[in-house]
Amino acid sequence: MTHPRLRAILADDEPLARAYLRELLDAHPDVQVLAECRNGLEAVRAIAEHKPDLAFLDIEMPKLDGFEVLELADPLPAVVFVTAYDQYAVRAFEAAAVDYLLKPFASERLAAALGRVRARVAARQIEVGQPAALPPDAGALRRQAFPDRPYVDRLAVKNGAEVVIVDVHELDCVTSEDDYVSLHVGKRTWLKHQSMASLEQSLDPRRFVRIHRTCLVHVERVAKVEAATRDTFEVWLRNGEVVPGTRAGVAKLRAVLGI
Repeated sequence: MTHPRLRAILADDEPLARAYLRELLDAHPDVQVLAECRNGLEAVRAIAEHKPDLAFLDIEMPKLDGFEVLELADPLPAVVFVTAYDQYAVRAFEAAAVDYLLKPFASERLAAALGRVRARVAARQIEVGQPAALPPDAGALRRQAFPDRPYVDRLAVKNGAEVVIVDVHELDCVTSEDDYVSLHVGKRTWLKHQSMASLEQSLDPRRFVRIHRTCLVHVERVAKVEAATRDTFEVWLRNGEVVPGTRAGVAKLRAVLGI
């Protein structure tokens, strides 16, 4: 049976793992490997450049992990995770990817994964003109896969053709508007396509407090709090920025600060 060609990229920081996967893919002439990537940043760039149908992604890679690639990929291809992690990863992959391959895997397991990918790609082609599905919440998937590392210490932001890595410890505050959050670092801001609720769950509540529906602050950056009205407050940050706070939000902030 002849299948339509699948255009794919491979992303894994281990050369032997990439070589093994490519060797198994040689038995599938309908799969064209467009690029091999050594880290997550290369994978994001390869997806933007080649617009593949399929991406094979490892999880733990330098620069960006597999979840961050999933979040930043544009356009989002069908994804098959290739990983050495077992039960925690399984739950996450079932929610996010077409399939996952648990290392070490055999040729039969790869063939099954490709069958699922072909079905997904065919379904997408039938649905041409329909809105594209939003990428999954990468932060939530990461917490499922790595429950011993519940809070993120970096945020990957797509800024035009480049990817910026923001250290969360350098954040002064985060503000939101609709489906975007604005990450404030000193005099610079970075716009990220993510909901405030999702980001809040990813950050350590001992360091970041949501003082308003539109604002999260880094508690170590708070300089002073002043009442504006009976139920609203102005929170002054050390960088000179002033952000709004509610009575309930400021009460949470004071509890964390111990004042």
